[in-house]
Amino acid sequence: MMNTMVIFAEFFVVILKVLWAFVTAGAKWVVRPKEKSVAGQVCVITGAGSGLGRLFAKEFARRRAVLVLWDINSKSNEETAELVREIYRELDSESPMAKEGAIGGLEEVLPFKPQVYTYVCDVGKRESVYSTAEKVRREVGNVDMLINNAGVVSGHHLLECPDELIERTMVVNCHAHFWTTKAFLPKMLELNHGHIVTVASSLGLFSTAGVEDYCASKFGAIGFHESLSHEIKASDKDGIKMTLVCPYLVDTGMFKGCRIRKEIEPFLPPLKPEFCVTQSMRAILTDQAMICTPRIVYMVNFMKSFLPFEAIVCMYRFLGADKCMYPFLAQRKELMNNNEAKGDV
Repeated sequence: MMNTMVIFAEFFVVILKVLWAFVTAGAKWVVRPKEKSVAGQVCVITGAGSGLGRLFAKEFARRRAVLVLWDINSKSNEETAELVREIYRELDSESPMAKEGAIGGLEEVLPFKPQVYTYVCDVGKRESVYSTAEKVRREVGNVDMLINNAGVVSGHHLLECPDELIERTMVVNCHAHFWTTKAFLPKMLELNHGHIVTVASSLGLFSTAGVEDYCASKFGAIGFHESLSHEIKASDKDGIKMTLVCPYLVDTGMFKGCRIRKEIEPFLPPLKPEFCVTQSMRAILTDQAMICTPRIVYMVNFMKSFLPFEAIVCMYRFLGADKCMYPFLAQRKELMNNNEAKGDV
């Protein structure tokens, strides 16, 4: 009898906590939470040489973070670093050497020192990840923030896609998150301080035809992120935060040619990269657990959980989402054929 009463009491407490979670989540829609400071914190960004990675680097630079940029392309990574240095120089010029103190005196302010480090790293190779992580620890110090952003797409129908490209997609988009996390999480756990961001995709929540390898890799990345989030919660390390980023199609050129139904497209156009990163930064700096952009992605993901599969197929066909990747795949195939033709000349 006593055990039953204890269980009911615990269940009642759980219900109250669930309701409180709804209240606090709703309150954040009304009152915008204050963004935390990342000034002076070491931030590792994978895939920093272009696209969202470059924009994340610029946003963290504006907030005076210490940037550690990883990319497989040395040239593009250095270009991002130069953009970051330019932002640092602007911040340095805006920082006064002294400011008025609380009692009319002058309080000295040290000039802002730009710090950006670049590393060539193939996150698809765990040896490269672990060796580069060791260099970062030795040359920069402990990592406070890890932005797992690097990603690739093969651009082939499943039966036309070489096994090597399928493996590459899975390794870069999913397995690399295991390796970077294993490299930096131990110190975060020791200090009970850190933030891990997984840049996934709406295609990791619901899929479409023609990009099986990409969808599988993003589903895997989201599964990894969610399981890791639960593990950190179970270890009572409340100083380590996790943020999952799931944007709709972003206009970075990665899926150039992808089209939904032309009548629907004006209402659901590809996201501007700058908008995507702005929304993501707001979520990261307020310790939001998950951010889907635009918000309709939340609804689509919710509907998928209870609608019959045939109902989902009907919706996809109405929106033109069932074959939205086919123009992109055709463009990639044509480009490859042209390159092969040039090589034969």
